[in-house]
Amino acid sequence: MKSHDVRVWGIRKRPYKTPSYDVRWKVGDAPPCSETFRTKALADNFRAKLLRAAQKGEAFDTETGLPDSMAPAKESRTWYDFARAYVAMKWPHAAPNSRDSLNETMTLVTTQLLGDRPGRPADDVLRRALRGWAFVVQASDEEAPPVDIANALRWVAKASLPLATLKNPADIRRVLDSLKLTRSGAPAAAETVRRKRAVLFNALAYAVELRELPENPVTLVKWKPPKVTKEVDRRVVVNPRQARELLAAVSYVGGYRRARGRRLVALFACMYFGGLRPAEAVALRRPDCTLPETGWGSLILEKTRPTVGKRWTGTGEVHDNRGLKNRPTNETRIVPIPPRLVRMLIAHIEEFGTAKDGRLFANERGGVVASTTYWRVWDEARHLALTPEQVASPLAARPYDLRHAALSSWLNAGVDPTEVAERAGNSVEVLLSRYAKCLDGRQDVANRRIAELLGEGDGQEEEPGGGT
Repeated sequence: MKSHDVRVWGIRKRPYKTPSYDVRWKVGDAPPCSETFRTKALADNFRAKLLRAAQKGEAFDTETGLPDSMAPAKESRTWYDFARAYVAMKWPHAAPNSRDSLNETMTLVTTQLLGDRPGRPADDVLRRALRGWAFVVQASDEEAPPVDIANALRWVAKASLPLATLKNPADIRRVLDSLKLTRSGAPAAAETVRRKRAVLFNALAYAVELRELPENPVTLVKWKPPKVTKEVDRRVVVNPRQARELLAAVSYVGGYRRARGRRLVALFACMYFGGLRPAEAVALRRPDCTLPETGWGSLILEKTRPTVGKRWTGTGEVHDNRGLKNRPTNETRIVPIPPRLVRMLIAHIEEFGTAKDGRLFANERGGVVASTTYWRVWDEARHLALTPEQVASPLAARPYDLRHAALSSWLNAGVDPTEVAERAGNSVEVLLSRYAKCLDGRQDVANRRIAELLGEGDGQEEEPGGGT
């Protein structure tokens, strides 16, 4: 608490064998403060500082009795100490993927804020120590780190530069520039840079909140991250014939006996015919499906099961179990599905049944289908269904591209964008901004209208002189 009500009394000499001199003063309603000095000159100097501060109108702290100008300098916290505290604060409420991103960014920034201290660990040991231990909130019963990791962490704690270092524009720029590179020194993806910059900005905003920094250093430099491309590359979008051929090829992956591919045909079909995200399809349960014998059915989406890794879930499971993307917890989305997908889901259930918890898609042991599993199957199916030139192209390079194909084909078919957005779980604005270049036929319509405007009919230019 601060106060401008300050009274400074005269110096009092204590008549001991070795004399001492007291300076006494009072701030507001707090008890009187005093400081003892061995010489009168020191006491005079201290009292004069108090009087100057009071005359300048400085507020005095009622606990310490001192104005800000005389408060003892606060020892600057190291970046490493702050970063660990920030991770501990964010961890309980962060989603697993967010924990991974938080850990990755804190590891990178920490390596940029280490002093030149003897005994630096090897780079791989340093990264394992930071990524696997320093910035992971461990359970209380977790085993202690190996000796080399523990030694590396002790070195980091001593070598870490002060958090206040980032107040220097050159240092914060150096840290920001490091976000643009991968570990190998190659340029990082624009989305990755944007994500890491956001994590760093939020961390330093927390430092401002704690009054460790006067303002967020990121705002002090003119630094722009690479532009993130939000539009879907139209080259990844398959047409209906290619989609059918790819789904057929999936059924051949792994052969008939292992059924590795056949187990996933309907999973990929949900992405193409229903526009589902892969993690939504993986989480789909039988009670969420309305599958009539004829006509359209529907899916009620409530959960996603993204693959994130045991380290980040905190439950010991590889897959997170969370709600729909960009939706409140427990909110659902209803997706109508065409008769073809209804038949494929019915056939899948008849052949493979469901997992114990009702999931439609499971691996051979009944577990959640890992992203690495369906990526490998998809890669093999592309080599079976596409030409070598198409395999080398971006065409349907990722399972997620089936969703892109679904949404762009619905828009091309003239379905109202509001309805497409509702089925896809996107806003209309995001939908149109991402799929604008995937809408076929717009260029032909524009060419025809321009030709009509110019009076050129079919667009063929007349020869000079006309002729009859």
